[in-house]
Amino acid sequence: MNNKKTEPKAPQEAPKKQDPIKRIELKINLNKFFSKTLIYIIILFLFVPSLLGALGAGGKREQITISQMVTDIRSEKVNKMEVYGQELRLTYKDDSKKVAKKEEGQQALQVLEASGIDLATVDTEIHDATALQMLWELIINFLPIILMFVFLLVVFRQAKGGGDAMFGMGKSKAKVYVKGKQNISFKDVGGMNEAKKELEEIVDFLRHPKKYTKVGARTPKGVLLVGPAGTGKTLLARAVAGEAGVQFLSIAGSEFMEMLVGVGASRVRDLFDTAKKLAPSIIFIDEIDAIGRMRGRNSMSSNDEREQTLNQILVEMDGFTQNDNVIVMAATNRGDMLDPALVRPGRFDRRVQVNLPDLEERKFILGIHAKNKNFTKGLDWAKVAKRTVGFSGADLENMLNESAIAIARESREEITLEDIEEASLKVKYGPSKKRLQDDKEKKMTAYHEAGHAVLSHVLPYADPVHRISIVSRGQALGYTFTPPEKDKLQVLKSELVDDMTVMLGGRAAEMLIFDEQTAGASSDIDRATRIARSMVVRFGMSKLGPMNFGSQYENEDYNRAWGEADKPSTKIQERVDEEMMNYINEAEKRAMDLLKKYRKNLDVIAENLLEKETLDSDEFAKLMDMPKAKAI
Repeated sequence: MNNKKTEPKAPQEAPKKQDPIKRIELKINLNKFFSKTLIYIIILFLFVPSLLGALGAGGKREQITISQMVTDIRSEKVNKMEVYGQELRLTYKDDSKKVAKKEEGQQALQVLEASGIDLATVDTEIHDATALQMLWELIINFLPIILMFVFLLVVFRQAKGGGDAMFGMGKSKAKVYVKGKQNISFKDVGGMNEAKKELEEIVDFLRHPKKYTKVGARTPKGVLLVGPAGTGKTLLARAVAGEAGVQFLSIAGSEFMEMLVGVGASRVRDLFDTAKKLAPSIIFIDEIDAIGRMRGRNSMSSNDEREQTLNQILVEMDGFTQNDNVIVMAATNRGDMLDPALVRPGRFDRRVQVNLPDLEERKFILGIHAKNKNFTKGLDWAKVAKRTVGFSGADLENMLNESAIAIARESREEITLEDIEEASLKVKYGPSKKRLQDDKEKKMTAYHEAGHAVLSHVLPYADPVHRISIVSRGQALGYTFTPPEKDKLQVLKSELVDDMTVMLGGRAAEMLIFDEQTAGASSDIDRATRIARSMVVRFGMSKLGPMNFGSQYENEDYNRAWGEADKPSTKIQERVDEEMMNYINEAEKRAMDLLKKYRKNLDVIAENLLEKETLDSDEFAKLMDMPKAKAI
């Protein structure tokens, strides 16, 4: 009996599961290593044979025929002959070197003896083929086979790694932001309080999924962020991932599309499979309208690549289960273009509107982007926020960056209010330019801008003048800056009519003073025409009544979706054009009548512009010598 005590074994630790992110990073590194190694191998095959050939040939030698070699030996010009396999290397008495190649199977000595040459007259050495020569011949014989093998190896490997698309084209191009490396939170997103509240529930679900599944609640499968460009939709999506502390996969809608049919659908499948492996995770598709546009009845092809990609997204979003813990977020500034099957409940359950920031939100955004920049003490940020109505978050960031660049260029250390205002004009209109104009052109520009400014001051629903200048910016020879006094949520018909009148004020001033028309009013005419069209075909502000005639003017996808039969008739189209022309003609006549009434003010403003080139709001109000007209 064995009384020897055995010590209990320590419990074995359960094998740790490898982090999916590390597996993906390891696979990417291996792919990069293999690609680099393959490149080096190809370079080796391309350049080494030439090097070996040069070494095997003993340097550069002039090649001659066998008959020429025999003639030179008989003429006693050759001092030494060396035999290397098929090559006969000759060293002449004048130290020149040449080479002759005999046919395969012939013996070098037999060739010379058959030519009647006495071998005693030339120093002859016979060498066996060198290792380099043998390697060179081996490579020459087997190089095509080796290259074919390498090519097939690459094809099979890429086909295996790329799913069902050869060369890996079916792999998703999404960027994976690792958990814990998302340093963006809701605190870094200025404004958008309503949007943040909508997304806080998404964050809470990703953090505490059991709390919702316990009561039978289902997380929204998709969240659609809709808003103008530059309002921070992408930043908001990254903030959700940062707040939830989950993996974040980001891809643009255009990255799904390729020339090969089926690649987009394959990339969609790979994207969703990767997200499920990394769950909990967020998939973010930026500019989803590139693949999610409305499908029309009159589509040119039933196998359209974009529609296949969209169909695959619909299938993948339907395939989610409660345990997948994956949320799809998408952003677009064309929410009206998306297919109804994509935005229905069960796919994109929530639609979050991201609007341009209001006054308080602009203050907050300016405070975020003002970090690490030096400003003068006592800078009135409320004034800056008030004068940047209509600016997006991206515009505000660009404005402060341009102001910092300006002081760095001038070797100054502090940013002033004037620097910020100059930067805001640069963002809105472009950089200032000194263009050579003769006196008449400069005077016409001054009266053109004065016409805009005077009408803005005397019309009650027009925005007040902040700055007027005849300094060229972008394509314009001058500008009149009239930002709104406050954020507007509703647009009145009276405001639109006054805006059209102000826009045509520059052209009216040119006709009044010079009895001439210029091409400088083209942008004003375009904007006025757009307003008139919207009033008639969209807003119902005409004699045609409250009807939408927009299908005639919208994009092709809209037309295909509604069909040709839903377009207005030719008679209605003529009446639409007639109503638009009435609005434009009335605005032009009104502008001309008002400028005739305030002709003195027009002359004063134009003369001061010719003298100073730029007038701010205080200088302009003093020259007008009358209060701004207010709406009753």
